[in-house]
Amino acid sequence: MPILLFKKCSKYFQEVESKDSNQGTTTHNQIHSTDTVIDKLKCKECGEEYNLEAKHICEDVCFGPLEVKYNYEKLSQIVSRATIEAGPKSIWRYRHFLPVATDNVIDVGTGITPLIKSERLARRLGLLKNLYIKNDTVNMPTLSFKERVVSVALSRARELGFSTVSCASTGNLANSTAAIAAQAGLECCVFIPADLEAGKILGTLIYNSTVMAVKGNYDQVNRLCCEVANTYGWGFVNINLRPYYSEGSKTLGFEVAEQLGWQLHGLVVAPIASGSLYTKIYKGFQEFIKVGLVEDKAVRFSGAQAEGCSPVAQAFREGRDFVTPVKPNAIAKSIAIGNPADGIYALEVASKTNGHIESVTDAEIIEGIKLLAETEGIFTETAGGTTIAVLKKLVEAGKIDPEETTVITGNDLKTQEAVQGYIGEPLTIEAKLDSFERAWERDQTLDRLDWQQVLV
Repeated sequence: MPILLFKKCSKYFQEVESKDSNQGTTTHNQIHSTDTVIDKLKCKECGEEYNLEAKHICEDVCFGPLEVKYNYEKLSQIVSRATIEAGPKSIWRYRHFLPVATDNVIDVGTGITPLIKSERLARRLGLLKNLYIKNDTVNMPTLSFKERVVSVALSRARELGFSTVSCASTGNLANSTAAIAAQAGLECCVFIPADLEAGKILGTLIYNSTVMAVKGNYDQVNRLCCEVANTYGWGFVNINLRPYYSEGSKTLGFEVAEQLGWQLHGLVVAPIASGSLYTKIYKGFQEFIKVGLVEDKAVRFSGAQAEGCSPVAQAFREGRDFVTPVKPNAIAKSIAIGNPADGIYALEVASKTNGHIESVTDAEIIEGIKLLAETEGIFTETAGGTTIAVLKKLVEAGKIDPEETTVITGNDLKTQEAVQGYIGEPLTIEAKLDSFERAWERDQTLDRLDWQQVLV
């Protein structure tokens, strides 16, 4: 498989054995645990347990995915609403719910993003009560939901002694990995599809990381990364570090519950790529219930995919308990994963919560981006546009309760190509009052005609 190399990186093709103690990098026998409640890695399929290492599949029994096992009895004795509220203004206020063994975490201010009660969008959609938007487009440092998972993964990678980190990415994850690795003093080499949006490539290169642009789709990129991980022993956040990485998604659910006054709500609508975000928000709610931080309440989970890459939505629509891989062909590249690792678990969550998984066209995604921008002043990327478009579709189908949270990831300054040609052009005028007045009258007339057409 040919690849394009954006920067010479021969020095990265050896794992650096010396560690910078000033960055807090440690080896297994140097880890000093502080109230850790992580017990083991456990297979989600057969229950086989493993030590807390850089391992993501059940190699001994069934090849199922591994996830972190917690001691919830101990956790309930450590945390309370008060201890969380007294914590940092970042995801690390939930440190005891995250798979790190020490207090020496990489905190770059990620998390505690706004939970906005929508008024204008709710009215446009015909929802008259409680519609909330979790605006992760302002997440630090690269304006993406991915900061959450990467902060956790690299904190754990550093504990495990890695000095070179990497990822397979459709853009946002590459940005986050490069930025947070730079802050932590870790070498970074990331892999992306070669046809990625220019803004996302630039947003990775700026951190002096090495970027490998692979001629292929995300699933081909991911397969190559598995080979590199096995060959060079690097810490890939979404491969051998995936059990730790995926836990960062829970923090979005934690924040929503806390921001709503320590309570759960009726419905979540979230984008589905690998399915990890969708399933981990559910897991986060369940953990808060287990330790007594919130009262148990039924929450329906609905998922959003683009029609050009909607293997989970297709399986849900056909009533299947398995996901058939597809070849991605959608404008929403950030969620275009044709063979989603957690697809079957997303189906389970939708089924047991009485939710839905829907897909929308590229045209509907663009309209979703525009709708959110013009009603709430939020310029989301295509994953957010997908979520808004699915929300609209569910409302029109009568499948939405008045109260819900919409999860939005990314920032469309990275994906301007997606909306070019769909949002109009500036009005060019002379530096004269009458030129302005003619242009203004024309603009207002066209605007009135547009609204009349909508009303008709």
